[in-house]
Amino acid sequence: MLRVSVEGGGCSGLQYKYDVVDRSEEDDLVIEKPGATVLVDSVSLQYMGGSEIDFVDDIIGQSFQINNPHATAGCGCGTSFTI
Repeated sequence: MLRVSVEGGGCSGLQYKYDVVDRSEEDDLVIEKPGATVLVDSVSLQYMGGSEIDFVDDIIGQSFQINNPHATAGCGCGTSFTI
């Protein structure tokens, strides 16, 4: 399962963190789609509610990208943001 969380840091103050885990925690939001399970903890969910998570595979490489409607600013790498 892919755990997506938000922590302090990065160019813009908050950044996304990605981890591969074997089990969910009690307070996790579990999102299941065919072939994928994503976990978001309750603290991170307050920063990510309404976000879209996408996996992009293009000529530059592969990455997860998050479209966060609450972000007011971000950095060029796409992993750091401000609310």
